[in-house]
Amino acid sequence: MLNTNEFSEKLKQIMEFYNLSAASFAESIDVPRSSISHILSGRNKPSLEFILKLTDTYKEVELYWLLKGTGHFPKTMSEDSVISKTNPRQLTFDETLLKGNNENKKEETKQSPTLTSKKIEIEKILVFYTNGTFKEYIQQK
Repeated sequence: MLNTNEFSEKLKQIMEFYNLSAASFAESIDVPRSSISHILSGRNKPSLEFILKLTDTYKEVELYWLLKGTGHFPKTMSEDSVISKTNPRQLTFDETLLKGNNENKKEETKQSPTLTSKKIEIEKILVFYTNGTFKEYIQQK
């Protein structure tokens, strides 16, 4: 049986982790704001649909941690996934991030002869923000 008080505390942890208000959290998982309020107050238990929307949107939330308290939050990040605290939905690598000034690229190649002999690809890009959040972009192969 689901303990509504524990679930409510875990929901608060998730919102705090992402620095979200109840309204913005509800919007992010596409549920009415009142649903969040009722669950946080203990008035209602979360529906299966609510739980699935939450775990589909926030990939760092382990289902068993949320329901039973086993596992970890946030989930350990795998190499295949991309996690962002500001936008938790899975991100894909954007080739436009790699497009830059071609002249600078040519200069870099001239300065370092080893770059011309090997094909170098960007594996990961990290963007850090002053508010402590970050985005990680990993190229999908």
